[in-house]
Amino acid sequence: MTDRPPPLDPELVQEFVVTAHADLDGVGRMLDREPRLVNATWDWGGGDWETGLGGAAHMGQRDVALFLLERGARLDVFAAAMLGETEIVRAILTAYPRLRDAAGPHGIPLLAHAEAGGEQARDVVALLREG
Repeated sequence: MTDRPPPLDPELVQEFVVTAHADLDGVGRMLDREPRLVNATWDWGGGDWETGLGGAAHMGQRDVALFLLERGARLDVFAAAMLGETEIVRAILTAYPRLRDAAGPHGIPLLAHAEAGGEQARDVVALLREG
């Protein structure tokens, strides 16, 4: 068995996820101090797991989301929808049609994530409203 590093401090993880909802500079400072936060998840309760990218996605924080992706965050369908990545969303929904009705963090639907992306996600919004 290999040695594993200690878990991240839960309070730091929660702070990071909250910060990623709207504070690009704060996210940068926190990742400079602890790069492993980029994919850390916080459970708000009842299995409502959220990453920094998840927070940025449902808040429509494109700059934060792109920064996190550049730093190695794992792209999911909710962030792809907010970012207006129509072909990625289309490919995922073709392979897994039930994800159209999947709930993201806080139970926020995929369509709401796309709508949070504004004009840059209008094609994803149209795609989701088709089905």
